[in-house]
Amino acid sequence: MSIYVDISAAAHGRAGLGRYSANLARSLLKLDAGQQEPHRFALFYNRDRTTRPVEGLETAPTKTLRAGYKPWRMAVWLGQLTRADFSRLIPGADLFHATEHLLMPLRDVPTVLTVHDLIYHLFPQYHRRLNYTYLNAAMPLYVQRADAVITVSESSKEDLVRLYSVDPEKVTVIYEAASAHLKPAAREDVDRVRQKHGLPESFVVTVGTIEPRKNLSRLLDAVMIARKSGHDVALVIVGSKGWLYEAFYRKLEQQEGREHVVLTGYLPDEDLAAVYSAAQLCIIPSLYEGFGLPILEAMACGTPVACSNVSSLPELGGEAALYFDPYDEDEMAACIGELMGDEALREELRAKGVAQAGRFSWERTAQETLAVYEKVLAGRV
Repeated sequence: MSIYVDISAAAHGRAGLGRYSANLARSLLKLDAGQQEPHRFALFYNRDRTTRPVEGLETAPTKTLRAGYKPWRMAVWLGQLTRADFSRLIPGADLFHATEHLLMPLRDVPTVLTVHDLIYHLFPQYHRRLNYTYLNAAMPLYVQRADAVITVSESSKEDLVRLYSVDPEKVTVIYEAASAHLKPAAREDVDRVRQKHGLPESFVVTVGTIEPRKNLSRLLDAVMIARKSGHDVALVIVGSKGWLYEAFYRKLEQQEGREHVVLTGYLPDEDLAAVYSAAQLCIIPSLYEGFGLPILEAMACGTPVACSNVSSLPELGGEAALYFDPYDEDEMAACIGELMGDEALREELRAKGVAQAGRFSWERTAQETLAVYEKVLAGRV
């Protein structure tokens, strides 16, 4: 029995989706190795000049297709529209798992599709027009054609059921988790990263791709309000440029107090853990998140968390985070000020956060995902 997992997002280095597909594939392979009757897992991805080996998956059976990202997306969509059959690309497949928003047309192979979010539908103004047009047209078809759908939060499941009238029984919520090696960093690692990136002594950190829904402009205002209220705090932004980021950079360059803002770009996990550990507070001000992985990453590193009170974020933070209205800069600033000025509260959230992050694991994600595969396969017998 061959189960193919699409790791295209990881091979192309696409931020959150890449982390999901790589961690899931590694965890499935590890889990299956201990089974008395193991499945046969294989990997699939489209490759071009930008693809790179995925750590921990180099020796797994793999099938690839030479095709650029945009041409491949169009080929898949047109294939679904014309009911083509791409099964020759994954020979011997018994099941195919599409881990990003792209489902190959497969006539006789059952499929599982992970839907991370419906941000393009809920916030079309925050997507490039072509990307919005594509997803708005293709996603309903992909969801309809998949035999089973996985969402990464109850919030995303509710959106899917509400907006696309999907049968709730078809959708299984399976949470992600922080990477196992994200944990409180040693003092020497914190010192190394502080010097490497010019980190200030006292700062709040936010992690995520720089794009409008991350709400960084309001966060910038909130940090400056907190500073004017007497809190000596800087802002460190970790993440690469996404799309429609130009307005934020214009605002940043014109911002009074620009010297108190540090942009590190994308960081590898070994540096990321040290940045989390060095921060007094991790703040996630997003207007919407399908999952919000930095919340669990920060908590796993022992960093207190404050975040928006919308979408999936309260699901992850539980009672271990402080919440605010992401549209209210003053409330956000008050939240920053409260945490920066109350060491006892930070310690309380730090302890709660470590316990909260521990409730999520990739082993559990793999087990629950494998259960979906087996359910789908049983339904095809």
